[in-house]
Amino acid sequence: MRESAQFTSEEPVDIAGIARALFADGPAFARFLQHHRHRIAPVGRLVELVPHGSDVLDVGCGGGLFVMCLAASGRAARAHGVDASANAIAAAEAAARRLRGQGSSATIVFEHREVQQGLPQGEFGVVSMIDVMHHVPVAAQRRAFDDAASRVRAGGFFLYKDMCDAPVWRAGMNRLHDLIMARQWIRYVPIERVDGWAAEAGLVAERAEEHRMLWYGHELRVYRRPEGRAASTARGVNA
Repeated sequence: MRESAQFTSEEPVDIAGIARALFADGPAFARFLQHHRHRIAPVGRLVELVPHGSDVLDVGCGGGLFVMCLAASGRAARAHGVDASANAIAAAEAAARRLRGQGSSATIVFEHREVQQGLPQGEFGVVSMIDVMHHVPVAAQRRAFDDAASRVRAGGFFLYKDMCDAPVWRAGMNRLHDLIMARQWIRYVPIERVDGWAAEAGLVAERAEEHRMLWYGHELRVYRRPEGRAASTARGVNA
């Protein structure tokens, strides 16, 4: 990657700057959402949690903001993002082309597929599932989590974040947001249940955080797969 203060600084990552630089095409409203997402979601904190030079699978990558921030800051040397929205994947691919044009050597792949269709094969040092689970049909939620967890290699970690289901007024505001933006009535998975799924998948909880930004509530977890425990031993893994 060419030297750039914006992309190589060890200072906190400039999420807004990266978003403005890389998401410069497409519909104005979609660009606005990417440029300002860090104001309502802890994108910067999520990026900080990923070690430099990681290989990353981002499940439900949306328009690719998280992956692009990781690649632009050097935290992802390789990244594979999957999402159910063809329009979002197109926006992500455009941002990746722009980053490559700026000299990035990161290997970035985006793929259009639903979580319920299964995930790319292989194991990754970091697997992320950010604001995805509440969009997955209830009957498929456990399988989606297990599939993602099974892609975490020994010594790697699973970065999970979703909207809070309490207090009621925050959960209601989150639901209103998705009704307006996605025209979808979301289904929360209580974070305590997710913690249980992680333990059954052989993951160890290392960090639990709550973030409040405006009226939005976020629950963040970092789960690690211990060294010496292969992902293939996890519950519910399918080849």
